[in-house]
Amino acid sequence: MKITNISEAKASLSYLIKIVQETDQPVIIGKAGKPVAILSAYKKKHFPRSLGGSWEGKVKISDDFDAVDKEISDGFDESSIFPDQK
Repeated sequence: MKITNISEAKASLSYLIKIVQETDQPVIIGKAGKPVAILSAYKKKHFPRSLGGSWEGKVKISDDFDAVDKEISDGFDESSIFPDQK
């Protein structure tokens, strides 16, 4: 792990990034002899999507959910909105 001060990091940021990429080791940046920041490689975090969630088991979809409602269907079929198209 490399330790550097702010002015050195500012002057050689590209070099420090290259070190982090190649070694996968963080670089500590300090000010007045005390660590203040860490330059580390970005790692994409993968969070698997939860299937179900907090409503799992609490909601039931009726078996006839997708069934055609005769009254609504007849309303469309026998509608007088476009009387010339019958």
